[in-house]
Amino acid sequence: MEPFPGHKRPGIKVYMAFFIIVFLAIFSFYSCTNKVSRAETEFEAMFNGIFSPDEPGGSVLVKKGDRIIFLRSYGIADLRTGEKITENTIFNLGSISKTFVAYGILILQQEGRLSVEDSLSKYFNDFDNKDIAEKIKIKHFLSHTSGIPDLRRVEERKEFYLTAKDRENFEPLKHVEKLNFQPGEKFEYSNPAFNGLALIIEKVSGQKWQQFIKERIFAPAGMKNCRITDGSYPEKGVAHAYIKENGRFMEYDYGEFPTFAAAGNGGIWCSVMELVKYERAINDHVFLSKELIERSRSVFYPENWKDKNPPQLGWSWFILTRDNPENRFGVKIVYHTGSQGGFRSFYVSIPEKKILYIGLFNRPVDNLKDLRLKGLEILKKYNWLD
Repeated sequence: MEPFPGHKRPGIKVYMAFFIIVFLAIFSFYSCTNKVSRAETEFEAMFNGIFSPDEPGGSVLVKKGDRIIFLRSYGIADLRTGEKITENTIFNLGSISKTFVAYGILILQQEGRLSVEDSLSKYFNDFDNKDIAEKIKIKHFLSHTSGIPDLRRVEERKEFYLTAKDRENFEPLKHVEKLNFQPGEKFEYSNPAFNGLALIIEKVSGQKWQQFIKERIFAPAGMKNCRITDGSYPEKGVAHAYIKENGRFMEYDYGEFPTFAAAGNGGIWCSVMELVKYERAINDHVFLSKELIERSRSVFYPENWKDKNPPQLGWSWFILTRDNPENRFGVKIVYHTGSQGGFRSFYVSIPEKKILYIGLFNRPVDNLKDLRLKGLEILKKYNWLD
């Protein structure tokens, strides 16, 4: 007798299909879990031998989509108090900070308040050589292609540069008589260029650039615990940086390292978890349009480029395209590194694969580039880059 008129029991093929689907789902789950476990083990082996629990260390995060593949923290944030480093410890990012300043500039461009095609002369009328200020455009500062030499005499004036802020660090560039090359011809990294960009944000927005970044990037991205250097701030609630001298770790940040107070080139402080929010906000176009985000992470090719090596920068981000001979991973890689005082850092994003690999440290780490590349090799080995 049938349970209901006209109703037939499912045939064996239906049951078989159901069990196959369930089996494949379970197999896929355990396969993925096993892949994460093996990758995690290799990352752990790579970092475990570097840090001691009673010394300065760092925090490392590897993420694929919404899934954290690896998250570990090592060592001490403050040797005076013994506070341990966690995934929420706030580190100085060094030059990764430049990406925030670049986005501040692009936000103002999006609002029609400036253009990356603007010459420096529009914002600084006191360059000794007016022709230099006219030739160099904002886009050249953003991509380290201005050709302007760094005239700061940091070694000779260490005491001055221990507390010198953005304005004082940018001032020597106004007295440049000759460029190292014409803007757009070559790449030459420039820290004071980003002090200048920070000052442009202030001139255009009418507020301190630190406050502008807090309101226009930190707030919409939900980065509530990030901070920005302003003189000696921040002194509390953050990791302190150290270097090893004569077998002992000595503090080496604000007050010990010249130019640390020059915030435009290296003044952002975040934890690895806050940087997860930053990357999410970038990918979701939270504080900037999709067009400008993509432009910031695309290589800028100046028409007058003369270097034998191709350009590798967008607006502040370093970019390894798939066809770059240095790229052996088959995907576009967007990254930046940081080094300021005793702080070291790296930030690697592979947007098309939703990969994020971050390392923040409060002491120098040997072969940091190798650690970045070995991490990507692990991800490739377990097919996370496919």
